[in-house]
Amino acid sequence: MQPSGEQPVNYAPETQSYAPQQPVNAQGQPTDNPVQWQGPEYVVLPKTSTWYLLFGIVVLVLIAVAALLIQSWSFAILVPVMAAALIMYINRPPRMIQYVLSGKGLYINEVLHPLTEFRSFGVREEHGMQALVFVPVKRFKPGLTVYFPTEMGEAVVDILGARMPMEEMQPDFFDKLIRRLRL
Repeated sequence: MQPSGEQPVNYAPETQSYAPQQPVNAQGQPTDNPVQWQGPEYVVLPKTSTWYLLFGIVVLVLIAVAALLIQSWSFAILVPVMAAALIMYINRPPRMIQYVLSGKGLYINEVLHPLTEFRSFGVREEHGMQALVFVPVKRFKPGLTVYFPTEMGEAVVDILGARMPMEEMQPDFFDKLIRRLRL
């Protein structure tokens, strides 16, 4: 008798070895075929000239506060440097990332992230794209968001749903703030 939750084991008496059996469908083909796709690193949100104008005003106010009220000259110099770095970062195009999802885990550009790193997952729509959101097991580790094409949704959810619980995911305060600021 086999404990619940374990895969059936093939026992070959002549070799005295154990090998887990691969689940098969009605045609006898493995059901855990890897799913692969390419997706953007992040979603680019368009910014209007009004956004850049407001950003410039905020930067000037921070410089004035730092120089005149706090008299912190190093902070006054650092504000425009940080602003320039942020503008360069948000205007760069997202990289296309190769994803492969299998029973072992999620490969992101050939780097394996085992599914045991994650407690649960959820699917949500972000700016017209489908996104997988993984909740890590470690408390202070950030979650992982992966964008995927809609036509891959069923295969992706089938593989993940067989290995971890699916939760309804709502954006947290930080996600809402980033979305509101269009970053």
